[in-house]
Amino acid sequence: MDYEVQRCTRHCAVTGREFSPGETFYSVLLLEGAETLRNDYSVESWNGPPEGALGWWKSQIPDRNANRMQWAPNDVMLQFFDELAEQPDKQDMRYVLSLLLVRRRVMRLEESERDPQGREILVLYCPRRDMTYEIPAVMPGAPQIEQIQQELARLLE
Repeated sequence: MDYEVQRCTRHCAVTGREFSPGETFYSVLLLEGAETLRNDYSVESWNGPPEGALGWWKSQIPDRNANRMQWAPNDVMLQFFDELAEQPDKQDMRYVLSLLLVRRRVMRLEESERDPQGREILVLYCPRRDMTYEIPAVMPGAPQIEQIQQELARLLE
């Protein structure tokens, strides 16, 4: 099931106060009829997710003066994605990169299926290449998450 999630309101749903740059806040998704609602809460107003919440997360308002990461062009990212296919020890990085490509709308998640061993496989479509890819969902372990983030930033910045 797909949900259309609105952007951060930048205001606390309880107090109405506007969040400051760099401020931490919580967001909650709620289902109201056929509509998905998002509420954002300041740390002071957060009492945990309400019952029936579809999901919730902690985030931070970006600092206006902070340098934003400038990612490599999409074609460079796709080339790196192809190179990772030849490196079995980097499948967790390829999975993370595929999620980044979906987020950037370079690829589109068509479906998620299971292989005969019960592992999740993402079926991604790339309109730019008119190709479909099957990507094993290889979640990196905690020690590798930071390493993957740094390596992707170094290679694709």
